[in-house]
Amino acid sequence: MRDPYVVLGVGKQASETEIKKAYRRLAKANHPDANADNPKKLEAFKEANAAYELLSDADKRARFDRGEIDAEGNPTSPFGGFRPGAGGGGFGGGRAGPDPFGRGRPDMAAGADDLFAELFGGRSPFGGSSGFRTPPQKGADVAYRLVVPFEEAATLKPQRVTLRSGKTVELKLPAGVESGRQMRMAGQGEPGPGGAGDALVTLEIGRHRHFVRDGDDIRLDLPVTLGEAVAGAKVRMPTVEGAVTLTLPPGTTSGRVFRLKGRGFSRADGSRGDHLVTVMIDVPADDAGLRDFVAGWTDARDVRRDLGV
Repeated sequence: MRDPYVVLGVGKQASETEIKKAYRRLAKANHPDANADNPKKLEAFKEANAAYELLSDADKRARFDRGEIDAEGNPTSPFGGFRPGAGGGGFGGGRAGPDPFGRGRPDMAAGADDLFAELFGGRSPFGGSSGFRTPPQKGADVAYRLVVPFEEAATLKPQRVTLRSGKTVELKLPAGVESGRQMRMAGQGEPGPGGAGDALVTLEIGRHRHFVRDGDDIRLDLPVTLGEAVAGAKVRMPTVEGAVTLTLPPGTTSGRVFRLKGRGFSRADGSRGDHLVTVMIDVPADDAGLRDFVAGWTDARDVRRDLGV
């Protein structure tokens, strides 16, 4: 056992408040509940527990400072702890040789265990002959897969999830939702002696007949007639929030992109992407009137000049 002052990282003149503060910091950082698979953290936790148990007792601290007991509370010499009239044989203040982790120490409840109740809502995890009291096991987590309709994912519409128990709960979608995102619903898993496990819901955004997601934006190819493109028109088009009217200026060419700002997917910062609409002029396959019109009309432009052909 190292010097308890060194273990807690305080000086020999440290106050009770400073010692308590140092212990709280180490206990939280190394607690077994959060470090079950880390032996080094566990040893650091035990060491901090033992150091605080000694230094939080004013009598033991004074005796340690005088050199009468060592870091484990044992007398440093056959007579180093002798105190006439102390009772119990006169060595070590009448107490049995201490276990540094509080096992078999009824007086420890007045020391570090009080802090455990304050810090972690329970007693010290050290106790009994095994050294650990195994906490009650929580129930198993249960995995679910939820397909969210495209429009509802874009607008963050709350979803209803039916659990294995038959219970239906509401799930709020997070901003910036993506396929593969896993959400945890605490206490909605299998029951257990230590409480219910969690429900783990993996989200998948459903496909749409017309819309395609492009990052935070939504893309749509919008068919228009030749007459609408040439003369200009107001055309109805769908969005994830319902139909809107798009104004086409005269002479709109196929491939032109119109941007409807703020009608895409919600981003993590609360803003939204855009809805990008690509105009696609739809020419009828067999229209005698259109063929007659083209036959009497010539477009002299070299529209493929920039292609180098």
